[in-house]
Amino acid sequence: MEEFEKEQLTERDKGYIRMRSIMDMGMGILWAGMGGFFLFAQKLSPALTEQYDAKLLMVFGSVCVLYGLFRVYRGIKKNYLRR
Repeated sequence: MEEFEKEQLTERDKGYIRMRSIMDMGMGILWAGMGGFFLFAQKLSPALTEQYDAKLLMVFGSVCVLYGLFRVYRGIKKNYLRR
C-alpha cells in the first residue's frame, strides 16, 4: 500500500486535486454560512421564523454547519485519487 502512496502525480492529477480542494473549501464556507444564517434566523430574519418552526430552523442550521465543516476538512486533507 505504501508504494502506491509514494508514486508521483501527473500535472493533470495535481490540477484536479487543486480544483477539487478549492471547490470543497468554497462550498464548505457557503454551507457553514447558510447554516449560521439559519441558526441566527430569529435575529436576522424574524419573518422567516414566523413562517417556519424555530426548532426546525435550528436543526437544519446545525446540519448545514456540520456539513460545511466536513467539506472544509475534506478540502484541507486533499485525500483525492486515493483508493
